[in-house]
Amino acid sequence: MAIRIKSRGGENVEQMMRRFKKLCEKEGLTKDIKRKEYYEKPSERKRRAARKSESRRVREA
Repeated sequence: MAIRIKSRGGENVEQMMRRFKKLCEKEGLTKDIKRKEYYEKPSERKRRAARKSESRRVREA
């Protein structure tokens, strides 16, 4: 799952970095990194998922 960026003609480093960041966001890498930054107990993960589904259910109703 390596993301590779090749320089386009006349493209500077900032533009390449912008494209790289967009690709990382599109692949979901930034969300995954933030989620794995700290250890989360399985019970906490289940509790967070239950709260999320409950709020989604309330919003739909």
